Amino acid sequence: MYGVLAYAVAQQTREIGIRVALGAESSRLAREVIGHGLRLMLMGMAVGLLLALALTRYLASLLFDVKPADPLTFIAVCAVLMSAGLLASWLPARRAAAVDPMLSLRWE
Repeated sequence: MYGVLAYAVAQQTREIGIRVALGAESSRLAREVIGHGLRLMLMGMAVGLLLALALTRYLASLLFDVKPADPLTFIAVCAVLMSAGLLASWLPARRAAAVDPMLSLRWE
C-alpha cells in the first residue's frame, strides 16, 4: 500500500504543486491521500473477509483452539491491518503536504 500511494504522490507532484500555489491547504491534501489509502484498504479488507469466511470451511482442520469463523480473530486482524494501512497512507500524505510549489513547477 505504501508503494502504491508513494508512487501516486510522486506522479502527482506537479499537480499538487499547482494546487498549493493556488491556495490549497496542506492538511486537505494529506486528508485526500489518506482517504485514498483508506478506500483501497477497506475494499481489500472486504474482499479478504469474504474470501476468509468462504475458505474457513476448507481450513477448519488446520485451526487449533480457534473456531473457523471466530469474530474476535477477524476483528483483531482487521485492526492490525487498519493500523498498518494508516501508517502506510500517512507517510505519502506527509510528503504530499510538504510539496514546495516552486520546486514542483520547475521539475521536469
